Amino acid sequence: MTTEEQDEAHSLIDRALREDVGDGDITTEWTIPPDACATARFIAKQPGVAAGLEMAGMVFERLDPRVRMTQTMRDGDRVEIGQILAEVSGPARAILSGERTALNIVRHLSGVATLTRRYVEAVAGTGTAILDTRKTTPGMRRLEKAAVRAGGGVNHRVGLFDMVLIKDNHIAAAGGITQAIMRCRERIKPDEPVKIEVETATLEQVREAVSLPIDRIMLDNMPLDLMRRAVEIVHSDGSARRIELEASGAITLERVRDVAETGVDMISVGALTHSAPALDISLDIT
Repeated sequence: MTTEEQDEAHSLIDRALREDVGDGDITTEWTIPPDACATARFIAKQPGVAAGLEMAGMVFERLDPRVRMTQTMRDGDRVEIGQILAEVSGPARAILSGERTALNIVRHLSGVATLTRRYVEAVAGTGTAILDTRKTTPGMRRLEKAAVRAGGGVNHRVGLFDMVLIKDNHIAAAGGITQAIMRCRERIKPDEPVKIEVETATLEQVREAVSLPIDRIMLDNMPLDLMRRAVEIVHSDGSARRIELEASGAITLERVRDVAETGVDMISVGALTHSAPALDISLDIT
């Protein structure tokens, strides 16, 4: 984990435990002796890609630093039904009280990694990268983006602060694509190589964008035939610049390969984070 991911993980875990445990896990405290110890295993109930296991260990450590977790799988590993992902051992109360929070995290992040892997495999051999978006769970963006990487995807910008992405509403408010791009270019310092991307919906906008000092063009909700023509326009540009092409807008698994075969460099998919189903994983005390 990066420092930023660790900070986000600690913050999320604290909030999740306050939400779930509150003033105390009365069921566990009333049924389990304080000196009881246990061992439990995370077991996959369906095939997928593991992610978030390190965070699960952090949940139990937060409740009792004596709990120890040993991972048998790493983030990005493919798992099959019945495989053990990790084993935790230590005070039984901490394991039982942290069970649901740890599982919620692992199941969700493994679901993100699993769906990402399906998209990545669907475009295999095309040279097109699968990107995430900012359509993430509030408070979990860096963690979900880490899960996307575990699934073989590539991260788009983290937030509004690390890349310029001029969208349709920016264009309308600024008075046009050229005006918006040139104002941004004036603000970028030589020692701050911030990338500029602009969203386009028509071939006229693509032609205008190609003539400007930008790094990437987004082809938003374009039909495949229009997308192919946009790729031709950008690739036929006579300058030495290399402008990246990103396809975006309701990209499903069924059509992602067709989109990749138009020649775009990357495809951004909001569903990786906002619609990934949780991977079925259990925590069983042995």
